[in-house]
Amino acid sequence: MMNVAYIGLGSNIGNRSENLNEAIKSLSLLEGISVVNYSSIYETDPVGYEDQDQFLNMVIQLETVMSPMQLLETCLQVEKNLGRKRLVRWGPRNIDLDILLYNHENIETEKLIIPHPRMQERAFVLIPLLEIQPDISLPEMNLPLQSTLEAIPDRKGVRIWKQKNGEDVFALFAS
Repeated sequence: MMNVAYIGLGSNIGNRSENLNEAIKSLSLLEGISVVNYSSIYETDPVGYEDQDQFLNMVIQLETVMSPMQLLETCLQVEKNLGRKRLVRWGPRNIDLDILLYNHENIETEKLIIPHPRMQERAFVLIPLLEIQPDISLPEMNLPLQSTLEAIPDRKGVRIWKQKNGEDVFALFAS
C-alpha cells in the first residue's frame, strides 16, 4: 500500500541549502520512497533555543511503502549519515528531518507522535506545508490548518529564501 507522508526539513549549520538538498537526495534514492512535491525554502528565526543561527526550512511530500516506524528509522539514519549530532535540544543542527503527517493517521508511540506534536505552534512548518498542500487538515481537527497559522504570533520570523517557482528555482534533483 502506498502511503503519503510530509517531512519537515531544517538546517542551520554549514551550507544550509546543500544540507537540505543532500537529505532530499538521500531519501529519494531509497527503495520504497518517492519525493512527489516540495515547498520553497524559508529562512526562519530559531524557536526554543534562540542563541543560534537562522534556519533554512522546507517541507517535502513523499509517497512510501514504509510504515511510520520504518520511515522514522530511515529519517534518523539519513540524519546520522549526513553527520547530525544531537547536543542541545532544539539547538543547532546541520540537518533535521521530522515526520509531520502520515496519511491522515493519529499515531502515538514512545518514539513517534503523528501529527508532529508541535507543528501547530510553528509557522516555519505550517507555511511551507500549506504552500504545497493548501487544503490539508489534521486528523480530528475541526479548524482548517490555515486558521491555525493565522493564530501563530511568530509568522514574521519566516521569510522566503528561495522560491520553488520563479527566476531563482531551487533545483532539487539537478545532476
